[in-house]
Amino acid sequence: MPRGASPVPGRPGRRLLLVLSLLSGLLLGGWVQAADPRPAVASAHPRATQAAMAVMAQGGNAFDAAVTLTAALAVVEPYGSGIGGGGFWLLQRGGDDRPVMLDGRETAPAAAYPEMYLDDAGELDRQRSMRGGLAAGIPGTPAALVHLAEEYGELPLAESLAPAIRLARQGFQVDTQYRRMALFRLRDLNADPEAREIFLRDRIPPPLGSVLRQPDLAETLEHLAEAGFDGFYRGPVAEALVAGVRASGGLWTPDDLAGYRVVEREPVQAEVDGLRITAATLPSAGGVGLVGFLQMLADDDLAAMSDADRVHLTAEAMRRVYRDRAAWLGDPDFVDIPMERLLSPEHARAMRADISLTEATPSAELPLPGGEGEQTTHFSVIDANGNRVAATLSINYPFGATTVPPGTGVLLNNEMDDFATVLGEGNVYGLLGTEPNRIEPGKRPLSSMTPVFLEDDCRTLIYGTPGGSRIITMVMLGALDFTAGASPAEMVAAPRYHHQYLPDEIQHEPGAFSRETRAALRERGHAVNNVNRRYGDMQAVLWDRCEGTLEAASDPRGIGSALVGD
Repeated sequence: MPRGASPVPGRPGRRLLLVLSLLSGLLLGGWVQAADPRPAVASAHPRATQAAMAVMAQGGNAFDAAVTLTAALAVVEPYGSGIGGGGFWLLQRGGDDRPVMLDGRETAPAAAYPEMYLDDAGELDRQRSMRGGLAAGIPGTPAALVHLAEEYGELPLAESLAPAIRLARQGFQVDTQYRRMALFRLRDLNADPEAREIFLRDRIPPPLGSVLRQPDLAETLEHLAEAGFDGFYRGPVAEALVAGVRASGGLWTPDDLAGYRVVEREPVQAEVDGLRITAATLPSAGGVGLVGFLQMLADDDLAAMSDADRVHLTAEAMRRVYRDRAAWLGDPDFVDIPMERLLSPEHARAMRADISLTEATPSAELPLPGGEGEQTTHFSVIDANGNRVAATLSINYPFGATTVPPGTGVLLNNEMDDFATVLGEGNVYGLLGTEPNRIEPGKRPLSSMTPVFLEDDCRTLIYGTPGGSRIITMVMLGALDFTAGASPAEMVAAPRYHHQYLPDEIQHEPGAFSRETRAALRERGHAVNNVNRRYGDMQAVLWDRCEGTLEAASDPRGIGSALVGD
């Protein structure tokens, strides 16, 4: 790892959102004394965290808790995830050295084609890929929940889904985060009668503290609980979904739903100077990017550098990772990808040798070879047997396609925008569209979602975050913080910055850089852009096997919670 890696500049000195004890664990300065692993959860919403801990207390394992978390977040965070979307679940059984990535990413319907979002003049019509049925890929989350319960869980699917069904039927209180996201997509939510009825009141977001109920979604979850895969992908729910999607301009057919399959994939695994990395693999770009980033910086003493030098170097490494993303990455079932070369230390060394320590490299001088949700969600969980899950889930943009097929309560994703809708142009997050990620029937769009396990001789970190195109750089900075000895609370609260090749600029949160650092970066040739808002919602669990401690932390930018059980 980068020698003496230093946390990012501007780190708060205090520990924010320290571990909360659910039961009677001994709480000492944010960690619970524990000789063995104990249940711990960090998620983006307190109701989901509490439900998962309760399921484990009733005899469920971390995989049952993952089912509960996924479904509960789908209810209380409709702007971030849902059963109308997809995600990646990184799994590992306690005592097993074989991790698995469960790929529940959405797929393009069979009638999809590369030019489906162009208007009559051949120009991109962004509305078609962002709103309505045409924007929606075939959901993977319900199939993933069934797979998790049947292949990994201890409890029946119905028992793990019960908390989410209650939340949908009885409702949850509207908070500031919900209102902010609903205001952001207000016009689009109003355009769909079902979405307007469910998520708004008198065409505006519901008042703070009011109760939002979703009885149709509760009924759909009950079908899933009772009939498993067929409860969603066949029968009355599937029929209503197809009818609603097609009525709003989409291309789904019954065969698209019935033919959906989750895929178990081997995660990206690598070791860099004693740090073992296990991360999401393709169609996630994150694992490849994280390994390349850490390998590029492996011989640099970041702690000895000034803030400006450190940010310059890490931003240049980020730039090259995102260049590789655009050049090579896509759905591995459709595209021949040189993974061995992209993950090799030799490739990283070649990229590092091209970085000047005194000047920024314009992205235009790193040409391509020939030829994610701003709102998403993440949770991390471990149980008393050491089973663990890191999962990142999405419907893409806040509230997805802002379209609900009548009678289902299912908010559709707009993940089709994650494909290269126009070659050489960016998607809604500015990520460059290239041939490997072009639309094809049945293909899964490239994603930034990056659930991760990091391990050294003593510690296991389970973490990840939402944040669209910035997910991968947040995970990168989190890995540097981990090697520098930061606590989970410090990691999730640390200021953030980002470079994604194009646009050719360093983006950063307010207060992330001092005036002197910004000036020094501009002197090197960087464009520096304050995005004027904080971003991400990282969730982390850390088990220190040598010290016998367990910590969990939820990002103070969000409304989530972290709990450690006795």
